Amino acid sequence: MSHSLVVVGASFGGFDALKTVLSMLPAAFPIPLAIVQHQSAPGNGLAPLLQRYSPLVVVDAEDKDDLLPGFAYLAPPGYHLLVERGSLALSVDPPVQYARPSIDVLFESAAEVYGPEVVGVILTGTGRDGANGLTQIKRRGGIAIVQDPVTSRRAAMPEAALASTPVDLVLPLNKIGGWLVQLQEPPRLPLEPHHSTRASLAPESSLTRI
Repeated sequence: MSHSLVVVGASFGGFDALKTVLSMLPAAFPIPLAIVQHQSAPGNGLAPLLQRYSPLVVVDAEDKDDLLPGFAYLAPPGYHLLVERGSLALSVDPPVQYARPSIDVLFESAAEVYGPEVVGVILTGTGRDGANGLTQIKRRGGIAIVQDPVTSRRAAMPEAALASTPVDLVLPLNKIGGWLVQLQEPPRLPLEPHHSTRASLAPESSLTRI
């Protein structure tokens, strides 16, 4: 299965987490990224700050932006970021999980449009935003990845995602970017990072940790 989009959600501690992930993706990374980092105030310049650490082109998303390889699109403060086929949309609908932008809104729209072509990544944060959206990605056949709570500045958001759906991978922060790069290479085993082990989070939930 080829993949058309990576969606990423982060909250408290997200700047450092995004910096780590984006720094590992090459400029020629062929899949566009759409990112929600919880932000309350406009004009804080998150995109140019992240650009210092990323070979990708990091921009604040604008309504009707085309989704292009080699780009990472950030939801601007005060707007939900949604996915359409081949492009992005912005919305000022009410907050979801007390947040606008909302991770759930991004993930759910990506799941609806791209189904199994989506990779969803939940990073550090408080609250449970993103848990429902990651569940929708998994239900529609996409890949669900969660940062290992042990490596998160705040574990609540990763733990909420893990409690909501049987994810494919639980990775320490410093492994997520490398795994996304590996996703574009011929895999030895589908969805199985090299030297992975399996553990059971709950009777009905299996996951892979590194």
